[in-house]
Amino acid sequence: MEPLAELRSLISAHCGSHLTPLPGLRLVASAAPTPPVNVVSEPAFAVVAQGGKRAVLGDKLFDYSAGQYLVVSVDLPIVSHVVRASPEEPYLAFRLNLRPEVIATLLLEASLGELSVSEPAGMAVSDAPAELLDSIIRLIRLIDRPGDAAVLGPMLEREILWRLLTGEQGAIVRQIGLIDSRLSQIGRAIRWIRTHYAEILKIEDLAGAAGMTPSTFYRNFRAVTAMSPVQYQKQIRLLEARARLFAKTGDVAAVGFDVGYDSPSQFSREYSRMFGASPGRDAARLRAEPMPEQGVA
Repeated sequence: MEPLAELRSLISAHCGSHLTPLPGLRLVASAAPTPPVNVVSEPAFAVVAQGGKRAVLGDKLFDYSAGQYLVVSVDLPIVSHVVRASPEEPYLAFRLNLRPEVIATLLLEASLGELSVSEPAGMAVSDAPAELLDSIIRLIRLIDRPGDAAVLGPMLEREILWRLLTGEQGAIVRQIGLIDSRLSQIGRAIRWIRTHYAEILKIEDLAGAAGMTPSTFYRNFRAVTAMSPVQYQKQIRLLEARARLFAKTGDVAAVGFDVGYDSPSQFSREYSRMFGASPGRDAARLRAEPMPEQGVA
């Protein structure tokens, strides 16, 4: 059977199964296009077996469809949605989280160093080679053989990562596993912002923590995230506010203050600009009609 056809068959048969051979593995199916959803994607890669999807990062657009894969190298606030799907030909995709420690081990064992890249990248799309599809297919087959999964699952994860490391986006994937790569340095700053999103952001402090000059840090941060550090912080603040409003009704102004806004009007204005409705109306809409789960897959 042709690899993409077999991949479609396996995802259709096992989508929704809670028995997966690896943590961080997810099979996705959608019988119709989905509305755009704001999410923060962790480092991961996704392969589309059928249909098409779009992800927006800052001012950059990433379209990927059957036979293509997308790599996300750090925690990124994106807008994603399925753009091509139908009951006859549903959107089908495979996703696997990219674990830096596993990538680092492979790099050490194979004596692979950092490839020269002009600027680190946060997301990239490529065509999936047959070797990569084959390893994914064998991993999904383990769902039917749980007795083999504990031993063969990690081996196939390493094989998939090896195919990525030696493939078209190898430079990006390698930087995920290198502790002193520019991507890892930006990743440390990103994790600080995600943890301290309500605090005042100082570029000089972030640059110092990343071991860069402020100008170099700013340039590399924009290259990875397609936005400035302040814009990144704003998106994280608003996503956190949305999650809080969805989880519990309450004082909108208080939620804005908790995520770092001193001005209720500024909070409401920026929230409406990002989500298309005021905080109160958006939260009521979400509780009435929860948004579909989204991500890079």
